[in-house]
Amino acid sequence: MAAGKPLKHGHAASTVPSRMYNTADLPQPASDAVALSEALVGLIIHEIEAAGGAIPFSRYMELCLYAPGLGYYSAGQRKFGAGGDFVTAPEVSSLFGRCLARCCAEVLQQTGGDMLEFGAGSGRLAVDLLGELNALGCPPRQYFILERSADLQQRQQQLLRRELPRLSERVVWLERLPPAGFRGVMLANEVLDAMAVERFHWNGTAAAQYFVTQGAAGFEWRERPVETPGLQEAIDRLVEVCELPAGYVSEINLSLGPWLSSVAGRLEAGLLLLVDYGYERDEYYHPQRSSGTLMCHYRQRAHEDPFLWPGLQDITAHVDFTALAEAASAAGLAVSGYTNQAWFLLDSGLETLLQDAGPTDSVAYLQQAQQAKTLILPGEMGERFKCIALTRGIEQPLPGFRIQDFRYRL
Repeated sequence: MAAGKPLKHGHAASTVPSRMYNTADLPQPASDAVALSEALVGLIIHEIEAAGGAIPFSRYMELCLYAPGLGYYSAGQRKFGAGGDFVTAPEVSSLFGRCLARCCAEVLQQTGGDMLEFGAGSGRLAVDLLGELNALGCPPRQYFILERSADLQQRQQQLLRRELPRLSERVVWLERLPPAGFRGVMLANEVLDAMAVERFHWNGTAAAQYFVTQGAAGFEWRERPVETPGLQEAIDRLVEVCELPAGYVSEINLSLGPWLSSVAGRLEAGLLLLVDYGYERDEYYHPQRSSGTLMCHYRQRAHEDPFLWPGLQDITAHVDFTALAEAASAAGLAVSGYTNQAWFLLDSGLETLLQDAGPTDSVAYLQQAQQAKTLILPGEMGERFKCIALTRGIEQPLPGFRIQDFRYRL
C-alpha cells in the first residue's frame, strides 16, 4: 500500500473540531480495564502490520466494538444505564417499550407469528415488550434475540428469567438470521448506529478515504486514495445530490444495504421497525455539518476521539435514513412510515399510559411524567431519534405514524 499523510492522534483533520468534551477531562479507567484495552490495541496493531501499515477505519471500528472477548460489546464492561457509558430509551422508562408494543400488537394480530430483536442490549426492551404484549392479549409465539455479544446475552437471560419467569421460555437466542418465511415483527433499537462506517474527506474535486495506522504516540488517521469496494461509487452518488464544500469530512455506511437485503429476504410478512438517531440525507450531509457525525461515548460523556482507550468506549455514527429507505425499496420492502420518536410515542398511547399511572399528584405519575419528558422533548430524545416502519404485506397505517408522517422528507 502506498503511504499517505499521517494526521495527529485523535483528530481527523483541521476540519474536524473537538465538539463536546476535552478528552483530558474524562474519568480514567481502572487498571483491569486498561489491561483489556491494551490487549485489543495489540490485536489491532497486529492487523495493521499484516495489512501493510494501515487498515480502513471501518475495520478499526469493527474491532473496537466487536473483537471477540475484547471489543466494547464483547467484553464484560457495563455499558447501559446511569452507571454505564450511555442511556437508551428502554433504560429511561418502561413507557418506551410499552408504546412500541402497541405498534407491534397491530402487526402480530394480522400476521400471527413471532418477534425478532436485533442487539437487545440489557434486555430491558424485551422485558417491557413481552410484558405489555401479554397484557394486550397478543404475545408472540416466540421472541427471538439476535445478539453478537455473549456477555450481553447472559445479562439478557438473567433479566428475563428474573422479571418475566412465565414468559422467558418464549425467548430464544439466535446466532444468525432465521430462515426465510418469518412472519411478525423485527425490531432494532439503536443498532444501526453501531455498524462500522467508512470515513471520507472531500477536497472539492476528489475524495480520500481515512485509514488508521500506528504512529509514535498511538493510532493515527491516514488519508489515502479510496480503496474500499463500493465507497467511490457511494461518494460519487452523494456528490451528485449534495453540495459538499472543500474540506468536508463525513461517513458512509456501506454495510447498511447488504444487511437490510439479508433481513428483508427472511421477512415473508410483517414489520421491520427501526429506531435510531440520525437524519434524512439533506440534513446528514448538510454543508455546515462538515465534520460528520462520528461520536464516542464514555461514562455518560460524548467526545470525538475514537483512538482513546479502544474497547472501553462506544463508537457511533448517525443513520442516513434516506439511504435506509432506498435500501428498503431495493430489497422489496415498503416504507410505511417515518417520524421522530416524540410523535411515534404520542401516537402509540403515551398519554394514556401516563394517565393509567394514577392521580397526577402521585409519586408514580410524577416519576413517569419526568421520564416521558426525556423521551419526547426536542432537547432530549424526542427529535434526535427517528422511527421508520418497513413492511411487507401490511396495508393499513400503523400506530406511531398516523399523527405525523415525515416520509416526504426522505
